[in-house]
Amino acid sequence: MKKRAQWPAKLAASAIAIALAAFFVGAVGAPAQAAVPTTITLSFDDGNADQLAAATIMNTYGLRGTFYVPSGYINQPGYMTVANLQTLAAAGHEIGGHTVTHPDLATLPSDEASRQVCNDRVNLSNWGFRITSFAYPFASLTAATKTIVQNCGYNSARGLGDISSRFGCNGCQLAETIPPADAYEVKAPDQVDSTWKLADLKKSVTQAETAGGWVELTFHHIGTGGTDPLTISPALFQQFAAWLKTRPATTTVKTVDQVIGGTVKALVSGPAVPAKPVGSNMITNPGLETLTNGVPQCWQNGGYGTNTAAFSTVSPGRTGTRAAKLIVTGYSSGDAKWLPALDLGGCSPNATAGHAYTLSGWYKSNAPTQIEVYYRTGLGSWSYWTASPFFAAATTYQQASWTTPALPAGASAISFGLNLASNGTLTTDDYAMFDAAAVPPPPPPTPGTNLVQNASLETAGTGAFPQCWQASNYGTNTPVFSSSTAAHTGTRAETVAVTGYANGDAKLLPTLDSGSCAPVGIAGHTYSMRAWYNSTVPTQFAAYYKAANGTWTYWTSSPWFASTPSYAQAVWTTPALPAGATAISFGLNVFQNGTLTTDDYALYDTVGAPAP
Repeated sequence: MKKRAQWPAKLAASAIAIALAAFFVGAVGAPAQAAVPTTITLSFDDGNADQLAAATIMNTYGLRGTFYVPSGYINQPGYMTVANLQTLAAAGHEIGGHTVTHPDLATLPSDEASRQVCNDRVNLSNWGFRITSFAYPFASLTAATKTIVQNCGYNSARGLGDISSRFGCNGCQLAETIPPADAYEVKAPDQVDSTWKLADLKKSVTQAETAGGWVELTFHHIGTGGTDPLTISPALFQQFAAWLKTRPATTTVKTVDQVIGGTVKALVSGPAVPAKPVGSNMITNPGLETLTNGVPQCWQNGGYGTNTAAFSTVSPGRTGTRAAKLIVTGYSSGDAKWLPALDLGGCSPNATAGHAYTLSGWYKSNAPTQIEVYYRTGLGSWSYWTASPFFAAATTYQQASWTTPALPAGASAISFGLNLASNGTLTTDDYAMFDAAAVPPPPPPTPGTNLVQNASLETAGTGAFPQCWQASNYGTNTPVFSSSTAAHTGTRAETVAVTGYANGDAKLLPTLDSGSCAPVGIAGHTYSMRAWYNSTVPTQFAAYYKAANGTWTYWTSSPWFASTPSYAQAVWTTPALPAGATAISFGLNVFQNGTLTTDDYALYDTVGAPAP
């Protein structure tokens, strides 16, 4: 095996060699290979299990690398185990820090960023590893995050994309200096992905060899058959490792710790997470108003499957100056959403196992959406949990609200967001999360308030239906719903025509949802139902209520109202709303073959209701 020179001890001789090389360049042209001290580091981000294939290859050639590990990922499916890390360390590879849950540190409050950086080092050190080197997730850093990394006891931290390669940073330097000008912003080429060829990997080395210095190459997946673009094949990595082994003695392969040096500093834990006041909204930055580096603080992008998601903010919001926007195109599978950052509690709301939580967010969209929920366990591992029913598309802001089942044992936090599981556009704002046992009751409506949303059917929804309205029918009949311009007021009414009638009915109802559209009701109260209609057959109000467990139940019906060729108002007062009921939906129906057009609905608590 070729002995590799340790270039710092040969500095004087190298200086002479460089001077002689410069002389001969002018006299006879460049030599085939300049004998300039160059250091290469092979680094691996995220703790992916397929990186073990790279370790096996490196072991074959006597090369050692640095593995930057998010400790919250360890022992999870698709990631390394603690035993894997111990095997790497025993073979001479370095284990480095990469935060606990891989958030974008630049978007986090200072205390949460400190927890992510410091606690990751504590976790890895407690498993028995020498932890001195750090890599910023997404290569995202600020002056503040650099200070945090230093205060947590790391000796260095790596960025990405500031060394010249075919893939970016044209005109930048060809290698980092040793020692780096800033050990907490070590320069490195763009991360290696599936577009890199063997020639690109070689060039990163050979161009550095012309001037000397340090090149840290960053890999994520070493495998075949995957869809992650940050993947190269084991065959390509093996070819590169074999070639790297043949470089001159002035080119050495070292871990980051070997390049930077220094002692192992004392462990520092991040600050504890303060508890939220009981009964308060548990979401941090719920209105998305606070930005960090252009991103809502404490929020991140989420998603999976095959689709193209574009995330942005727009102004104004439902309230305040800002809302979050998501556009999905090229949809084939999966979903996309904004989420409170999957972190250690500075952003993601802490939660108690066994408790249920009421989650909500305001949205408008041209496609259905639902609340997707994740929970945190252990050191900081996040798992998909559950999802709400879908909420209908809405052209103006509506509130999606849903209460979860009991949080599973071992869970300690929740993150959730409204998603798109199709092509479409979704804008969201004003999120909230409450322990279901401490949800503040909604303020009672002002006496005389019409409780029906989109009461005149003017705001369009999905298909033939106004926003916050849906079709309902049962039995054997064929209903056709359509929008009509023959409105009582405004420009829009709704028509239902029934044919092939044998039994049952058909009607238009305020959406039977979890509270974003259906009128709120108070058990024990009576209500005045009103709607304008014209019809070829008699009609009646059919009424439903939502029970405390969230299910909808048929309640009662009014007397019949006579057919009429011109608009007339149907008015009826209900009996007392049953115990446990929380919402009401109602509509005029067609109970035989015929046509009914309706408009201008109203529902009033009878206390304070205006005269019809």
